[in-house]
Amino acid sequence: MPDVKHPAGRKLLCDADDLQDFATELERASKTLPQRINADPEKVERGLAQLVLTLIELPRQLMERQAIRRIEAGSLTDEEIERLGQTFMKLQERMDDSTEKRMETQNSQRIKAD
Repeated sequence: MPDVKHPAGRKLLCDADDLQDFATELERASKTLPQRINADPEKVERGLAQLVLTLIELPRQLMERQAIRRIEAGSLTDEEIERLGQTFMKLQERMDDSTEKRMETQNSQRIKAD
């Protein structure tokens, strides 16, 4: 029977420590963001890209911590552990690619501006 508290019967795979970690990281990230928005298009684009990467990074870290806890608890099969490892490696590659593309775009914009 689906859990009515969560859509489609899905439950959160985290505990109170994970949520506290997320809240702490979110608060830390919000302190690095400016209180006022600079309307310079180049700066807005860079800021938005950084925000997106930060929003992706926080849940990724939480998922990694949860996976480590489950591995240490012995609740995953070898196949599940391997699949998790592959998933996290692919996600890291995509994050690195996104960061690299963003840096290339910034460099080409600087060259055009000069």
